[in-house]
Amino acid sequence: MREGNILLIKSKSFAIRCVRLYKFMCNEKNEYVLSKQLLRSGTSIGANIKESQFAQSRSDFAAKLSIAQKEAGESEYWIEVLEETGYLSKTQSESMLKDCRELLKLLQSITKKLYNK
Repeated sequence: MREGNILLIKSKSFAIRCVRLYKFMCNEKNEYVLSKQLLRSGTSIGANIKESQFAQSRSDFAAKLSIAQKEAGESEYWIEVLEETGYLSKTQSESMLKDCRELLKLLQSITKKLYNK
C-alpha cells in the first residue's frame, strides 16, 4: 500500500469527520458516550490502515486491514444508534453511513483477496 492511496485518503477523511461530529455532539447535544464510541472506532480505521503500510509480513498486513474492517463495521453500528436515538438526523447519518460503508466495501474487497491467495 502506497502513500496517497485512496483507502488511506478516505479513511483519514472519515476520521476527521468523526472528530468533528464528536465535537458537535459534545458542544451542541451534550452527548458524550455514544459519540466517544464512534470517535474511537472511526479514527481507528485509518490508524490500522496506516499501520498496515509497515506490516512485517503478508499475514500482518492482512490482520491490520481486518482490524480496520471490524472498526468500520463498529462505526456503522454507532452511527445507526446515534440516528435511532435522535442525536443525528437522517440526513446526517446517511452522509456518515455513505462514507463508512464505502470504506467497509473497500476493506472487504481487499481482505477477501488477501485471504483467498
